[in-house]
Amino acid sequence: MSLVQPVRTLVFYLLLALMTVLWSSFGMLVGLLLPFNLRYRLINQAWAWQAVWLARWVAGVNYELIGRENIPDQPCVILAKHQSTWETFYFSALFSPLSQVIKRELLRVPFWGWSMALLKPIAINRGNPKAALKQLATQGDERLKAGLWVLIFPEGTRVPYGQMGKFSRGGAALAVNAGLPVLPIAHNAGKCWPRDGWLKHPGTIQIVIGPPMYAEGSGPRAVAALNDRAYEWVRQQQIEIGALAADAPLATGQTDA
Repeated sequence: MSLVQPVRTLVFYLLLALMTVLWSSFGMLVGLLLPFNLRYRLINQAWAWQAVWLARWVAGVNYELIGRENIPDQPCVILAKHQSTWETFYFSALFSPLSQVIKRELLRVPFWGWSMALLKPIAINRGNPKAALKQLATQGDERLKAGLWVLIFPEGTRVPYGQMGKFSRGGAALAVNAGLPVLPIAHNAGKCWPRDGWLKHPGTIQIVIGPPMYAEGSGPRAVAALNDRAYEWVRQQQIEIGALAADAPLATGQTDA
């Protein structure tokens, strides 16, 4: 195997780590002095665009956005496919201001986690699913009412490229209760940025944003129906961009239950 891409990947990680330490330190120093929207743009959006830029020009990971016109003017609940870390960078840069559901442990990551704590994330304890759902419903509604996008990866974890996980209903329930749509997003980031391993592969990531989807009615049935529609749309788009076989089963460890 050529050493070019491993070297490019290593340089990318070194530059990203240096940038994160410097930018997060600066953000923590001035962040609390700024109104939230400006704080978000300074600490997270600017940093995320830098990370996307580094991935493109150092590691060779480019991207193509399809469906920008589908992004509504009013923030809503984003239901996105999850394959890698790259999409967390990109969505944090594209949607502003944004609150995302993250593992509570990530707030302990030096520098990055400390600065992230200033940005109103929904930091859940994944070991307690019932409490996490309640927290998502309460804090998610607060974030939406405050004019923030709420990013949810309904598969719950990064699913390997070529697989599709079951969607949890928390995001759809949040949207229905708030009277807002969900915005489904498909992509193939895992092809360039695999879930396992450190090596990044050059190529172009395709991101496809679908039309906002509203629930038909209210209550548990409306939530389930909206969640199913979002899942089917994302699944079909994954197939169309070549990131999922038409007969692919649910990801390992997931069931239809």
